[in-house]
Amino acid sequence: MIDVGIVGGSGYGAIELIRLLTHHPYVNVKYIFSHSKIDEPIKETFPHLSHLTYQYEALNSGDINCDVVYFATPSNVSKDLAPALIEQNIKVIDLSGDFRLSNRTVYETYYGEVAAPQQQLDNANYSIAEWSDVNPQTTQLIANPGCFPTATLLGLHPLIDQQIIDYDSIIIDAKTGVSGAGRSLAQHVHFSEMNENFSAYAIGKHKHKPEIEQYISKLANQEIKVIFTPHLVPMTRGILSTMYVKLNQHVTGEYLHSIFKEYYEDKPFVRIRDVGVYPKTKEVYGSNFCDIGIYVDEERQNAIIVSVIDNLVKGASGQAIQNLNLMFGWHEKTGLTQTPVYP
Repeated sequence: MIDVGIVGGSGYGAIELIRLLTHHPYVNVKYIFSHSKIDEPIKETFPHLSHLTYQYEALNSGDINCDVVYFATPSNVSKDLAPALIEQNIKVIDLSGDFRLSNRTVYETYYGEVAAPQQQLDNANYSIAEWSDVNPQTTQLIANPGCFPTATLLGLHPLIDQQIIDYDSIIIDAKTGVSGAGRSLAQHVHFSEMNENFSAYAIGKHKHKPEIEQYISKLANQEIKVIFTPHLVPMTRGILSTMYVKLNQHVTGEYLHSIFKEYYEDKPFVRIRDVGVYPKTKEVYGSNFCDIGIYVDEERQNAIIVSVIDNLVKGASGQAIQNLNLMFGWHEKTGLTQTPVYP
């Protein structure tokens, strides 16, 4: 049994961590930290947790005694606090963007903040859990991927690894539910602004674009740029990422489908749909699954990949627990076998 702490305890990511970790057989949630709600019972913020007796605490690195600390915070927080914890041999799993980008200049361009020191970025393990190289003996800091990159990279990884697409042809059209914006108030997420509305946003400057490009460039061993357009849809949870690519050799739909089936045969949280069947966000709601559908226009040799996740689970807290399991050498499904909520 290990003890964990959660920083940013009043946000959606933290609440999903609590929901999932309370069913994890090897984890005890020892601390829940929130600088804005110190000493408040958690049930006052989240009445659905009235059966739990946690109180929010102040984060004092010198007084923490646990095995792992999760940062479910906005960016520009963990980079200042995580190093002191790691020095005490406390492992860190960061759900923010502070350690995802290895290039400090790129981080500062897209996040508008000073990046973490290069040594910290070099020591961080960016972990798409299905393709992770997390080492239980040596990994101290995991940069948990963003929600859009998770859905997108799981769909692109086999195509890049097989070198069967033109790398300058990648177009990503992605939609997200409003919970991806967090709990902070903003005009664009007010009900009257969002309801019965559908909008593109952060075109060309979304923080997840360089994260996607960094991963696939490393996988291809050459620089790759993508066209990435995120959209906000009036639903609470879910991401649907549609990827359009140009094939560089003759490929049938059945053949490409077989490649995806082979790549994800031993990956329990990625479900490849049958040929001609495409997933919907509702079909992964509340779960750690990523469902993928594949289409090939055999006449024009284009492929369309449709990938869906729950942005708060597979796109954040669920994958963070999957990475915890990898970090401690447990089976990656441990504590994450929840069936999707439907309807």
